[in-house]
Amino acid sequence: MNIEMIRAAAQRLEGQARRTPLLSSPFLDEIAGRRLWVKPECLQHTGSFKFRGAYNALAAMDAQVRQRGVIAFSSGNHAQGVALAARMHGVPAVIIMPADSPALKLANTAALGAEVITYDRATEDRDEIGERLSAERGLTLVKPFDEPQVIAGQGTCGLEIAQQAAEQGIETADVIVCCGGGGLTSGIALALEAEAPGLRVRPAEPAGFDDVSRSLVSGRIERNAQGSGNICDAILTPQPGNITFPILSRLCGPGLVVTEEEALAAMGQAFNRLKLVAEPGAAVALAAALYRADQIAGEDVIVTISGGNVDPAMFARALATL
Repeated sequence: MNIEMIRAAAQRLEGQARRTPLLSSPFLDEIAGRRLWVKPECLQHTGSFKFRGAYNALAAMDAQVRQRGVIAFSSGNHAQGVALAARMHGVPAVIIMPADSPALKLANTAALGAEVITYDRATEDRDEIGERLSAERGLTLVKPFDEPQVIAGQGTCGLEIAQQAAEQGIETADVIVCCGGGGLTSGIALALEAEAPGLRVRPAEPAGFDDVSRSLVSGRIERNAQGSGNICDAILTPQPGNITFPILSRLCGPGLVVTEEEALAAMGQAFNRLKLVAEPGAAVALAAALYRADQIAGEDVIVTISGGNVDPAMFARALATL
């Protein structure tokens, strides 16, 4: 992984991905105790940053390999990104999704033209299903985070943050990123290392699923004790990736951990103050900036809202916190 891969991804994504803005609100600044800037990737195609990595991975693929089709594992956001990228390239996509994925994510992935195959997280092995289908149909796996071209695509978000921070005169700040396997976090960290070295990336995770935060402390990859049981479904991964963790370990500051209740409250604040729709896992960085202010230094903090694919009932829970 290197900055040149991210710059090449930015060229592939030119005119394909949205350049999302950097937003602020004096009301959020007051809660955070500093200037708080929000990068709303919930406004990206398919409602998530995942489109960046998915499109770049397919665009970088050998044309003959791509034409046979792709396969992906996802609880929803990577699924939709791959489905749309495949449709844009005119190739088939098979997406293996947990049966308990949010209904909106299941429906949207199918609506984008992908073949959706569900499995039971507790009793079935998605890797076995994927390997069988890949062999039968000649499909190429597009990994959700531990794949160089996916990371490069996500890193384009970091290039935008660097430029937008410079436009606001921000030279030093923590950049808090919602973190599952670390694709977005490591991609942004690599981009900022090259373009804005005064900006330090910090991963944000839900309590009980803070494998990246614990791994940064121990210096080795740590696993979560369980794979489900939290509303932040988009960022529930077993452990950091083998490619992403060395990048995170080298470039990231300490992790930040928030509760489900704080994630819901952050969703409510994002809607109330910025008119943004965030899903629980995508709100943990904002929650960290708002409710872990004592663990952050400096006059500015930048956070990602990484996705907005939330079912109405869950969003109603968030609005009830206001």
